[in-house]
Order: sequence, then structure tokens, then C-alpha cells
Amino acid sequence: MQVQLDNEEAQVAFGETLGHVLQGRGLVYLEGELGAGKTTLTRGILRAYGHQGAVKSPTYTLVEPYELNDQRVYHLDLYRLADPEELEFIGGRDVLADDAVTIIEWPSRGEGWLPAPDLRLTLEVVAQGRLVSLAAGSDNGQRMLELLRSKVSSKVSAVRKEGSDQLENGVIQWK
Repeated sequence: MQVQLDNEEAQVAFGETLGHVLQGRGLVYLEGELGAGKTTLTRGILRAYGHQGAVKSPTYTLVEPYELNDQRVYHLDLYRLADPEELEFIGGRDVLADDAVTIIEWPSRGEGWLPAPDLRLTLEVVAQGRLVSLAAGSDNGQRMLELLRSKVSSKVSAVRKEGSDQLENGVIQWK
């Protein structure tokens, strides 16, 4: 599934919808170049659980835990990780074993140590905003993707009724 996000507001709104789809559980990989919007999308996911403040990328701390309305969300940024084994020293096994939402930016830096994700999102900078490609990596992820597709399709149908075509070349335009 591919979704076109025209601006930051659309990224946050899409992330919030994704956060609701996760229903408080799941491992999500966010991939994309620097500045692609991984942390912006994470802000939307956190909003789904009640977070209203700023969201900074945990580039130096590697992990930022959030406790939101009895919901735990872990945001990891592995960009500065020198070796996947470092995840052991920062409590990676505990984070991954927790019944929570875990969002990992730059998961390729933890390759060989990290388990397969439920969902893998790849963000790409395009002329008009960002293009997000989503893929399921587990049965749970497949269910999440189907639920997300359903939510996105109903949003597209509502927008089409307003006279705007939202589907072009198989890419969903999120506005």
C-alpha cells in the first residue's frame, strides 16, 4: 500500500490513524533518508495515545519511552548505533518484550538483532510531500494493514463524494 502525504499536517494525521490501528501493540519500522519525516509520523502515532507535546528524535539517547494513559510507546532511533549488539546494553530485549508500541527509526542499523516488524513503513521525499510505502511483516501486521487500508479507503470515499479524486496510479492521496 502506498499513501501520498502532501504536508506535515497530513503526515501527523496519517500517523494518528496508524496509531489507532496499532491498538496499543506492535513493532513498527520507519525507514527513509534524513528529513523524510519519520519523527513527524511518530508524533502522529503518539497523538493517537494522547501525547500533545513536541516529539524529538532520540538520536543521541537511542530510546525515548512514553507512558500515555496506561499505554507504553517506545521510540527508538538507531542512526548512531555502531553495532547491533549495543541494543543489548540499552535494554533492547526488555523494550521489545514489553506489551507496547515500539517504533524504530533506522532499523537497518539493528539488522541481525531485531525481530521482524509487524509493519514496515518507508518514507520517500517527493515533489509534493512524502510518499509512504507500507508492508506487513507478520500476521498481526497483515491485520493492521487491512484495517488501515479500510480506514484509508473510507476516508478516500468521503473525499471523492466532495468531488476530489484521491486515487492515482494505485497511490492513495491523504489530504
